[in-house]
Amino acid sequence: MLAAVFLLIAVRQVGRFTIRIWQIMLGGALAVLLTGQIALPDALRAINIDVIIFLAGMFVVGEAMVDSGYLACMADRFFSRAKNPDQVVLFILFGMGFLSAILMNDTVAIIGTPLVLGLATKWKVSKKLLLLSLAVAITTGSVMSPIGNPQNLLVAVNSGMASPFLTFAVWLLVPTLISLAAAFIVLRVSYAREFSARTAEPDADVACDDSLFLLTKCSLLIIFILAAVKIISSLAGTMIPVTLPLIAVLAAAPLLIFSPRRFSLIRAIDWPTLVFFAAMFVLMESVWQSGFFQVFVSSDAVTLVPMILGTSIVISQFISNVPFVALFQPMIQQAGGTTAQLMALAAGSTLAGNLTILGAASNVIIIQNAEKSGETLTFLEFARVGVPLTIIQVAIYWVWLTVVF
Repeated sequence: MLAAVFLLIAVRQVGRFTIRIWQIMLGGALAVLLTGQIALPDALRAINIDVIIFLAGMFVVGEAMVDSGYLACMADRFFSRAKNPDQVVLFILFGMGFLSAILMNDTVAIIGTPLVLGLATKWKVSKKLLLLSLAVAITTGSVMSPIGNPQNLLVAVNSGMASPFLTFAVWLLVPTLISLAAAFIVLRVSYAREFSARTAEPDADVACDDSLFLLTKCSLLIIFILAAVKIISSLAGTMIPVTLPLIAVLAAAPLLIFSPRRFSLIRAIDWPTLVFFAAMFVLMESVWQSGFFQVFVSSDAVTLVPMILGTSIVISQFISNVPFVALFQPMIQQAGGTTAQLMALAAGSTLAGNLTILGAASNVIIIQNAEKSGETLTFLEFARVGVPLTIIQVAIYWVWLTVVF
């Protein structure tokens, strides 16, 4: 069953029919339930409610930022400061990189695609260059935060980190910033002709007023304040019970209580992703109970940082990084589960998105949205930048996690 699920996730097409990832995972979960490979009580206990609640809350906040136009307004102001193509790419890498550390990377992929296509038209540069910049920024930037992507969230929640924001920042902030700078160099070399001096088209006016603006700002402020409280309390040695699910619930509360658009925001929640996670928890618990996955993983792969990085990047190309982390993290924790090992798992499974298009769902989202505007990235175009960049970035994280610490 596991092999069938992973094969369908990799192919995602049967005949003329394209199957979505959440449908594949749901089918796998139902199959192991119906065949008795996992009991219903075990399946229900396997679903991590904390992760589901956090994702739902963040989806509400992310949708409000898009629906209100707040994000487009902020992006327009931010990118209006760029004076040449070099600065445009740098602004995308670091601006979208930091944004993906606050919001889920898939949300940034959705709103960022039309933005960078517009920037490409404005600056008369290759749309492929800016699409690649966006994809790399989202993947790399999300490494440094426990809420930057779903796999990091799993690592933070399942390991029971007392202060996930502080832990990720201490271990992964510096190598992530260095990796974003390395991404600029690789893109600069790969698309050297696109960085010649040129004049930009004048900016079009962007409406920056909406009834959701104030509530959206309140939600973002709640996220920043509670994250800061959690970090400060950890540094002070006092444990204030501010969990990641609580942060997401409190951030979504103003929008759901006071906004007249509350029902449209609820409808806009990425329900298929929530179904995917619930089904994945059930399927992976079934696989874990069978002991099948453990047989094929060496002890070095779960104890040595270089092996964790490499294994995460390679296997995530085939089974997707979130299911991989769900299977691999319990093995690391059984072997001792040091912070360095868990950070290597978070970094490696995330950086897998820079190697190939299939390494991250955000890559697929960017390409699908770009194709609606007549632009795309082929597998080879992505790999031409992604392969050397991933090698460089893995070396950066390897040195940081093993030498510096």
